[in-house]
Amino acid sequence: MGRGRQKAKHTKLARELKSFSPSVDYAALERELGHPSDDQYVDKWADMYNDEDEDEYQAQQA
Repeated sequence: MGRGRQKAKHTKLARELKSFSPSVDYAALERELGHPSDDQYVDKWADMYNDEDEDEYQAQQA
């Protein structure tokens, strides 16, 4: 394929992409990005075990 035909295809594709504007459901996006109502991301095991960093800090202080 010659450079002229290649450039024409790229130009055509660039124009199509420039004018492409999909519809966006902003309400669904807001629900997805919002804070979860339940605590599904809270580490339920965090309070059961000591942090390794705290143990090392306490050992250095003693």
